[in-house]
Amino acid sequence: MSLLDKEPVKRAEKSLKNFDQSLEVIVLDKSARTAQDAATALGCNVGAIVKSLLFKTNDSFILCLVAGDKRASLNKIKKIINKKDVSMANPEDVKSQTGYTIGGVSPIGHLKQIEIIIDNSLERFNELFAAAGHPNCVFKINFTNIQKITNGKVENITE
Repeated sequence: MSLLDKEPVKRAEKSLKNFDQSLEVIVLDKSARTAQDAATALGCNVGAIVKSLLFKTNDSFILCLVAGDKRASLNKIKKIINKKDVSMANPEDVKSQTGYTIGGVSPIGHLKQIEIIIDNSLERFNELFAAAGHPNCVFKINFTNIQKITNGKVENITE
């Protein structure tokens, strides 16, 4: 069975195609579980890799799209969403909220509606690569379109 036949990958691909027929899921020979792995496999700058990080507040979840060469700032995220209690979501929450497992969390095609914040440092790159539902699957997109497809809010959320 091809990785493209896996349900999470199909879900990400459907969101991509509904947005723009020309966007495609890229299957990599090697795992892109980390931003560095993905950058090596794609031959691109590690900063052009979009990390999808799920955070939990006391009553909701928020997905932060962060450049692969940056670290999310909990303090900045807390200020932006105006919540005191913010922490990384656990693997079970990531799976139940997004429908993806860690290492393949896509910024699109989630099981539940999730607020999305996009790290403004991603604007540095002409091309971005984000996970497409599996550690070996990614898609290429530009900054403007990742904003549009995710309906994400652009903010400074890195240290």
